[in-house]
Amino acid sequence: MRLRRYLVAGLLVWLPVGVTILVFKVLLDLMDRLLFLIPAAYRPETVLGFRIPGLGALLAVIVLFATGVLGANLLGRRLVVWYESLLNRIPLVRTVYGGVKNFASVVLNDRGPSFKKVLLIEYPSKGLYRIAFQTGEEVPEIVTATGRDVVPVFVPTSPNAASGFVVFAPRAELVELSMSVEEALKLVISLGVVVPEARDGVAAAAAPLAHPQRSP
Repeated sequence: MRLRRYLVAGLLVWLPVGVTILVFKVLLDLMDRLLFLIPAAYRPETVLGFRIPGLGALLAVIVLFATGVLGANLLGRRLVVWYESLLNRIPLVRTVYGGVKNFASVVLNDRGPSFKKVLLIEYPSKGLYRIAFQTGEEVPEIVTATGRDVVPVFVPTSPNAASGFVVFAPRAELVELSMSVEEALKLVISLGVVVPEARDGVAAAAAPLAHPQRSP
């Protein structure tokens, strides 16, 4: 039993390291393939005479930065509108592209309440809790129809946190947690294995979701 325990402990140390190295190696190799977009005569290994590992990652960062700069100006926005209208005419492509774009826009947006609060929701039945993220404030029509102060929350599925569903839950029944969005996503993706470290005052933070203060 002691031998087995030591072997498992060693596996727990090396497995995450090995997987991390493997993932980064695959990503770096994939990014290095971007160099094939450059004419052969101008590629770094041709000019320098040797290959620089990871140079594709630097190229990818430069391309992302240049794309962001271009997309932020008037000409770039027009180009984006043009190619998005082109993609929206292709049935299957527009479904995939639209879903990915909407999810990325919500998660990466620094403004607004979307994905800023990690919540516990009692779902699908009493006594069972799931991690959820508040994605916005109340929708007036739904509040009127239900007669309750409900807010939209996204409930992710494991291990693919990008998939899930939206429910409208009563604000008073939601519990706001102190963990960050990143920690919550790790918890969901790892099937509950990667647990955030305990913080001082966690018990005080786990309280019903407060109604946002509105200016008079």
